[in-house]
Amino acid sequence: MTTPTLTQDGTGLIVHDPWLEPYADSLRARYRRFVESRSRIEAVAGSLGTFARGHDYLGFTRGMKDGEPGVWYREWAPGAKGLFLTGDFNDWNRFSHMLNRDDAGVWSIFLPDRQYNRTLRHESRVKVFVMTPRGDSDRIPAYARRVVFDEKGQHAAAVLWFPPPFRWAHTAPPPPRSPRIYEAHVGMAPEEGRIGTFREFERNVLPRIARGGYNTVQLMAVQEHPYYGSFGYHVSNFFAVSSRFGTPDDFKRLVDAAHGLGLRVVMDLVHSHSVKNTVEGLNGFDGTDHQYFHAGGRGEHPAWDSLLFDYGKLEVQRFLLSNVRYWLEEYNLDGFRFDGVTSMLYLHHGLGHGFHSYDDYLRHGIDDDAVAYLQLAAETAHAVKPAATLIAEDVSGMVGLCRPVAEGGLGFDYRLAMGLPDYWVRQMKEVRDEDRRMGEMFGTLCNRRHMEAHIAYCESHDQSLVGDKTIAFWLMDKEMYTSMSVSTPSLIVDRGIALHKMIRLVTFALGGEGWLNFMGNEFGHPEWVDFPREGNNWSYHYCRRQWSLSERDDLRYKGLLEFDRAMNTLDISHALLAASQAEKVLEHEDSQLLAFRRGGLTFVFNWHPARSQEGLRVPVTAPVDHTLCLNTDDSVFGGFGHVMPGQNYPVAKDDGGSYVRIYLPARSAQVLMTRGS
Repeated sequence: MTTPTLTQDGTGLIVHDPWLEPYADSLRARYRRFVESRSRIEAVAGSLGTFARGHDYLGFTRGMKDGEPGVWYREWAPGAKGLFLTGDFNDWNRFSHMLNRDDAGVWSIFLPDRQYNRTLRHESRVKVFVMTPRGDSDRIPAYARRVVFDEKGQHAAAVLWFPPPFRWAHTAPPPPRSPRIYEAHVGMAPEEGRIGTFREFERNVLPRIARGGYNTVQLMAVQEHPYYGSFGYHVSNFFAVSSRFGTPDDFKRLVDAAHGLGLRVVMDLVHSHSVKNTVEGLNGFDGTDHQYFHAGGRGEHPAWDSLLFDYGKLEVQRFLLSNVRYWLEEYNLDGFRFDGVTSMLYLHHGLGHGFHSYDDYLRHGIDDDAVAYLQLAAETAHAVKPAATLIAEDVSGMVGLCRPVAEGGLGFDYRLAMGLPDYWVRQMKEVRDEDRRMGEMFGTLCNRRHMEAHIAYCESHDQSLVGDKTIAFWLMDKEMYTSMSVSTPSLIVDRGIALHKMIRLVTFALGGEGWLNFMGNEFGHPEWVDFPREGNNWSYHYCRRQWSLSERDDLRYKGLLEFDRAMNTLDISHALLAASQAEKVLEHEDSQLLAFRRGGLTFVFNWHPARSQEGLRVPVTAPVDHTLCLNTDDSVFGGFGHVMPGQNYPVAKDDGGSYVRIYLPARSAQVLMTRGS
């Protein structure tokens, strides 16, 4: 099989993966659709960047008419019969301020300052009354930048947001060699059972993240959503910051403070679907079921009870691409985690469908419009902010997802290694400790497309939700309520503490080119996440983070937190996550021993539940002494401290090469470095 040279027709992926050569026509077709989509946009707007400024025209903007300053309101609603602006400025009169329609289905009204500067101003509340063939209703403007609710969380209204210019105090940090991501939810961040705020998160949580050695914070649930329990994934108002947590300026202060601490900020961006709500959301805005979404059954997600965008429609592309640009520019964000990418990529949404060959990625069941949209979104984001980090939540392993568009890829920077948490859940549910297989572990953690960067993790918010379990709960369950004191003997907790560190370390070291942790999991948070809902009597008890547990000397959570910091330090000191693929140097299935090298470090794991290794021979490449730089069994990490910190291991040689001999207790791991490195 010959290897083609890199071309600009979308077949460049074949250079990295010759097995794609039979799919060259499919790759060309993918790239051609992208070019055609971009050309159509350029014919309308002149450039992709200009097209992605829909928020500067639609919605509420300051502007001029006939030389007179005032407020424009514009709304795309081609199927509507009439639109009327209503709000506190006109005592909520539904018929006094009618909008005019143009040939493109955009309705508009201009309100001059000379007439409205006292009644229509910053923080005025407004809605739009929409008349359609299917009925009339008050709606929230699609491009609303702030939406608020009454005290009961109902009766939403848009808020005009024209504040003084925000003064940024800090410059965003440059992209790190590898992202170490702290996944967080502002609302559930307080220790008390209530909804937290942006300001509290800025004050109380950001410093913890920075001290922990993370360089990126990933914020969930920022876009406005009517139901708190959706974890922010049923978005109603795509340009609005969730009012539960504070104002748009509060969010800007959080981002600015994060930058001051050396943290980049990426946000979960939900373009995969939209809430069905009509009062707050886009559903049936102009009286049709096909304005923003596919009509009929194709427009409804079969598992999420939500609506699916029509990515091939020009105004939908304008809305979503403008959303990409808006968050990057308005809030100085450093990138996005695109939610639900698997659902977007395939007509079957990945439900009940396996991915067994390249046919499944390039020939069958592909939503071509969605693929082209994701390529356009990646190009838009990187044009607006070249340093933006784009992460795709895709479980399917779509070919080329994190390769340049010109090669036939989709243009993302990282993909979540979503198979790794599934592997660990299976291990904890189905496999006895004595049956754990080293070859399978190494192969699973290294099994990825190595020309595409992955974010490794062993648990995220998904594994923390009620109905699932965190790793700590899988390992220790009810014992966490009675036996986490350092003075309380518990074999279950001893095992859980040891394995919690080992599982995280081996995944960190092998699983990807970046790392992700969900807040609280770094210290084995003892409870799941359950948002207030009718089924739990609207309780916040499980929708909070008990930070104080990790600060108490009498509890074992503190050791796990210290270990997490030390693990991040490995990457800070040795660029571990940016290093090339690991090399296995030792594998003993019977003794459950696994050793490998990556980033100039040697990792040695003893997974055996009872058998310690004295004088274990570990092959090394450098013929010099090695030093113990991380030991999961260290007493500071809640271990037994059987090996002295900083232990020196003299190098020895024979016909088999250089090696060191170490003492490795059962259920522990050590990381070795050459002396002086």
